[in-house]
Amino acid sequence: MSKSTHPIVLCFSGNDPTGGAGIQADIEAIASMGAHAAPVITALTVQDTINVKSFSVTRASLLLEQARAVLQDMPIAAFKVGMIGSIENIEAIHSILRDYKEIPVIIDPIISAGGGKSLTSKEMALAYSDLLFPLTSLITPNSHEARLLAPGADSLDACAQELMDDGCDYVLVTGAHEGTEKVTNTLYGQKQKLQAWQWQRLAYSYHGSGCTLTSAIAGLVALGHSIPEAVKIAQDYTWQALNHAFHSGMGQHHPDRLFKIRNKLD
Repeated sequence: MSKSTHPIVLCFSGNDPTGGAGIQADIEAIASMGAHAAPVITALTVQDTINVKSFSVTRASLLLEQARAVLQDMPIAAFKVGMIGSIENIEAIHSILRDYKEIPVIIDPIISAGGGKSLTSKEMALAYSDLLFPLTSLITPNSHEARLLAPGADSLDACAQELMDDGCDYVLVTGAHEGTEKVTNTLYGQKQKLQAWQWQRLAYSYHGSGCTLTSAIAGLVALGHSIPEAVKIAQDYTWQALNHAFHSGMGQHHPDRLFKIRNKLD
C-alpha cells in the first residue's frame, strides 16, 4: 500500500456547528495549502454566527486517546492548537507535545469568541505560559489576546518579547482589533521584531479568521516552509478568504477558504 504524499497536521480544536471557525476552519485551510488535517476535538460548542452560547469540554483522557491513536498510526508533520477548553486539556496536550518535541507546534491562543464570550480563564492563560509556550514554534495572538497573555507589558512589542521569554520561538501579533486604517500584523523571533505587513481593512467582521490564518500557517509548515515563509503566504491566503467571505447568518461573515476552487469552477 502506497503512503500518502500529503503532509499531516494534527489539530486540537473545538467544533463550531456553523462551520465558520474551529475544526472545520482548520480542515478547509489546511487542505487549501495542500496538506491533510487530522482533527482531535477538544470541545463541542453551541454557537451561531453572533456568539458562543455554551460549550462542553472533551474530557482529557478522551483527548489523549484521540491524539495518541493518530500519532501511533500516521506521520504527523505539524501540530495546530486552537480552542482547548480546560486546564486538564492543556495538561494533556502538554504531555503530547513533550513526547514529540521534534514536531513544529503552531498555537492560536483563543481567549474569547468573536462575539465576546470568554473561552479561557486567567488560570488557563497561566497554564498556556507554563506548559505550552515553552514547546511552541509559533503563537498567533491578536492584539487583545497578546495583552491578556502578557499583562505586565506596556506595548505590543513588549507583549511579544514576554511571550518569547515564555519559550515561544516566534510570535505573530495580528492587528485587526486595533481600529487602525490598515491592519498591521507583526512577526517577532530571535527576541526581536522581524517584519510587519499592512493589509487593507475589509468592511465586515469575520467568524474564524484567526483559525484560518493559524491553520494555513500550520499546513505550510507541514509542507516544509519556514515559519517566516509560512506566515507571509498564509496572510495573503487569509486576506483573500476574507475578501471572498459570505454572509450565511445574522452575525459575522464566514471566510471563504475554498475561494480558489470556486474561482476555478466559475
